[in-house]
Amino acid sequence: MKKMRAILRRWFGNNKPEEPSENIDQLRIAFQERYHNFKLLLSANNRSLEVMAEMELALQGTRPFGMSFIRSSSTLVSVNVFRMIQNLKSLSSGKYSDLDSRHTAIQQAIDSILKAEKTLKDGEPVLMLDDLNAEMVDAAGNKMANLGELKNRVGLLVPDGFVLTTTAYRRFIDHNQLQVEIDRLFQSAELESVETRYSLSSRLQQLIIRSEIPSDIVDVIHRCWKKIENEAEKPVAMALRSSAIGEDTEGSSFAGQYRSELNVSFENALQAYKEVVASKYSLTAMTYRLNKGFRDRDIQMSVGFLRMVDAVSGGVMYSRNPVDDRDDCILINSVWGLPKSVVDGSISCDVFVVRRGVKLEVIEQNISPKTIKYVCYPQEGICRLEMLQEESLAPSLTEIQILSLSEVALAVEAHYGLPQDIEWAIDPSGQIVILQCRPLEQIHPTTGEIPESPVVVSNEKQILFRGGITASPGIAVGEVFPVARGVDVLEFPDGAILVSAQALPRWASVLNRASAVITEQGGFAGHLANVAREFRIPALFGVPNALSLFSKGQRITVDATHRVIWEGEVASILNREVKKTNAMAGSPVYTILKTVSDHIVPLHLLDPDSIDFQPAKCRTFHDITRFVHEKSVIEMFNFGRDHHFPERSSKQLHYRVPMQWWVLNLDDGFTEAVDGKYIRLEQIQSIPMQAFWKGFVAIPWDGPPALDRKGFMSVMFQSTTNTALVSGVKSAFAERNYFMISKNFCSLSSRLGYHFSTLESLISERISENYTSFQFKGGAADDTRRLKRVQFIGDILEEQGFRVEIRDDHLSSRIEQQNMAYMIQHVEILGYLTLHTRQLDMIMTNPSSVAYYRKKIQSDIETLKEKSPQS
Repeated sequence: MKKMRAILRRWFGNNKPEEPSENIDQLRIAFQERYHNFKLLLSANNRSLEVMAEMELALQGTRPFGMSFIRSSSTLVSVNVFRMIQNLKSLSSGKYSDLDSRHTAIQQAIDSILKAEKTLKDGEPVLMLDDLNAEMVDAAGNKMANLGELKNRVGLLVPDGFVLTTTAYRRFIDHNQLQVEIDRLFQSAELESVETRYSLSSRLQQLIIRSEIPSDIVDVIHRCWKKIENEAEKPVAMALRSSAIGEDTEGSSFAGQYRSELNVSFENALQAYKEVVASKYSLTAMTYRLNKGFRDRDIQMSVGFLRMVDAVSGGVMYSRNPVDDRDDCILINSVWGLPKSVVDGSISCDVFVVRRGVKLEVIEQNISPKTIKYVCYPQEGICRLEMLQEESLAPSLTEIQILSLSEVALAVEAHYGLPQDIEWAIDPSGQIVILQCRPLEQIHPTTGEIPESPVVVSNEKQILFRGGITASPGIAVGEVFPVARGVDVLEFPDGAILVSAQALPRWASVLNRASAVITEQGGFAGHLANVAREFRIPALFGVPNALSLFSKGQRITVDATHRVIWEGEVASILNREVKKTNAMAGSPVYTILKTVSDHIVPLHLLDPDSIDFQPAKCRTFHDITRFVHEKSVIEMFNFGRDHHFPERSSKQLHYRVPMQWWVLNLDDGFTEAVDGKYIRLEQIQSIPMQAFWKGFVAIPWDGPPALDRKGFMSVMFQSTTNTALVSGVKSAFAERNYFMISKNFCSLSSRLGYHFSTLESLISERISENYTSFQFKGGAADDTRRLKRVQFIGDILEEQGFRVEIRDDHLSSRIEQQNMAYMIQHVEILGYLTLHTRQLDMIMTNPSSVAYYRKKIQSDIETLKEKSPQS
C-alpha cells in the first residue's frame, strides 16, 4: 500500500516530495540567477521599446533627425533585442534558438537599407553649358542643368560658362581622402544640437578649404576659362555658383544655403571653387539638410562657372503668386544693379504685377526707395554703392522691360509645365539674361482676403503694427527674440519670433525653431522668404523699425496673411492657425527611417494563444520582444512548478474576489515564508502589487453596462467568429491572472474575460530606475467599439500623465523616473482601470453612455488620488 501511494503521488502530484536541503539551496541559487537574467531581460525590453517609441515620434513629429539618429536607434534596438534572446535562452536552458536566425535576418535587412547608396556614374569632370540639358542633373546638379535646358532647348539668353561636375567633386574629395574624416565627424556629432552643428560646420569647411585640388581638375578649369576668354576676345571674370544634387528642386530649393562667389578673376578661381564646395557644410546648409531629411552623401556639389553679368538691374520673378495659388499674375521683384540684394533680402525692392490675358497688362507698380546697389568692380569683386535719392526712387524697370520679362516667365513656365521662380539680370546692352530657375512652390491660403481695415478682436488687444509684405502666410504667437549676429542663432529659443533688420539667408538655420519671422527689410522673393514658405513659417517683411518697435521677450501674435501684429496672444486669431507640416516627410532620410522602422516597430504577434505565436513568425524586432517577454514569464513560472520549489512556487491569492489570482515570489515579495497553497494580501510586501490591488478593490465595480441590441449582437457575432477571443483550453495563462513579485517589482499578466492586460512596475527610492508600463488589448465587440474603447482609456491615461501609444486596438502606456509616491498613485489608477473598463467596448457607440462613464471614472480617480500617498 505504501508503494501504491507513492506511485499515485508521483502520478497525480497530490503531495510533492520533500527535497533534501542541499537541493533547496542549489535551487535557490539557480532561481536567483534566473531572476537576475529575468531583470536584465526586462531592462533590455524596456530600452528597446523606448527607442522604438523615439523612432515613431521622429516619423510623426516635426523634430529633425539625421542618419546618425537612424543608425544609433537601430543599433540600440538590435543590441537590446539580442540581449533579450540570450537572457531567454539562459532562462529556458537553450530553448528558442530559432530566435537567433530571425534576429540575424531582420538585422541583415536593416543593414542592406543603411548601406544602400545611390551611385553616380563617373563621367567628364567638366561640361560646357552649351552641352547641358535637364536630364543631366546627376552630373551638373539641378541649377546648371536647368540653365543648360533654357539655353539649348528654350532658346533663352544665359551667360556663357561651364560646370565642374559631380565627378570632379568626387575626385577632389577622394584625392584628399576627405570622406572618411567627414563620416567620422558626423557619426560622433549630436546634430540635433545647434552648438554642435556650429562647431562641426567650422571644422568641415576648414578641412575642405585647406585641401588640394587635383592637378587634372586644375588644368580643366584653366582650359575652359581660356576658351571663354578666347570667344569673348578679352579677359573675363566669372560668377561661381553652387549646383548641388537636390538644389533647386520642388519642395527643396536650398535657397541661399550655399555660397556664390561673384566677379571672380582667373587668378582666384581655385580658391573660390573650394569656398563654394565648402559651403556644403555651412551652418545654414547643414541645418536645412537636417530639417529636410537629406543625408550628407545625398548631396554632391557641382559648381557652375558663369561669365559675370554686370547688371544694370536685376531681380527675381515668379510666374505666379507664391503666397496664393489662386492668383496667376506674374510678380517681378527688381533693384538697380546686381540681383544680389533681392535674393539676400538686404533692401526693399520694386514690385511689379502683370496680369495674364490675350495681352499682358501691368496692373500694379510698387516703387520702393532702393538706397544701395551692388555693381562689379572692373577687375574683380563687387562694390556696394549708396544711391542718390532721385535715382533710388526711380523705377528700376521700364514698362517694356516688365512686359518682356513677363513673356520670358510665361515661356519658362510653359516649357516646364509648372510655376517658376526665375532669377534674371538686364545687361548693359538691354538684353534679359537668365541666371537661374527652379520650381515655384505656391501656398493655398486658408483664410479670406486681406481686409480693408483691422479686425477688431477686443478692446483689450492692441494692434502694434499693420502693413509690410507677406513673405510667407500664416499666424503664430510667441516671444520676440531679436537677432543681429550669426552667434545669436545659438541662443535662439524654441517657439520664439525672430526679429531682424534684414531678411538674411543665415536666419534660415533657426526656422525649425521659430514660430514666425519679422524683418525691417526684404521682400517675398528673397532666399529667407523661400525657405520660410517651404517650412510653413509665417513671415512678415518690410516692418519699419521692428527692432525698436518690439522688445525682447514681448509676447505678440503675428498674422502674416493679413499683415497685422497684435499685442499679446489673440485666441480668436490663433483659431485660424495652420499647424506646421513635417518638412522631412518624403525626404531621403525620412524614407530611410520609415523603411528601417518597418523592420523594427510594427507588432504582429499579439495573441500568445495563437498558433502563429512562434519564433518563425517574428517579422520585426518588436515581434521578438513580444515573444521573448511572454515566454520569459512562462519560464519563470515553469521553474517553480517543474522543480517543486515550495519557497519560490506560485501561491493562490486568498481574497474575496471571484477571479483567480496567482502570485510567484521572485525574491523578497513576501513578508515571511508561506506554507501551503494560499497567500493572504497582508503577507505580501511588494510595493507595486499592493498599489495595484489597492486601486483594484478601492471602488466596487457596478457590473457590466447595459447593452443595447446592437451592442449585444456585436458581442455575440465577435464571440462566435473571432477565434482569437476564445481562451485555449490548454492555456492556463488565459484562464488565470499571474503576479510575479519582489519587494520593489511586479509583473502582472491578466486576462479578464476577453480583455488582455499586462503591467510591469518597478518602484523604489531610486527615482532613475522607477518605471511603470501598462498594455491593454482585446474586447468582445466589433472593431469600431474596441478601437473607441482603447482611445477612451488612452485619453484617461494621458490626462493622468502617462505617455500613451495606440496601434489598432492595442494600447501601450508608460511613466518613468518619478518619485515613489507618484509611482504608487499611478499604479493604483491602473488597478482601478483594469477592473472598471471591463466591457465598456459594448457602449462605445452610445455618446451619452460614454459621457457618463468618462465622468464617473474621472470622479473615481480623483477620489482615489485624494487617498493616495502622493496627495
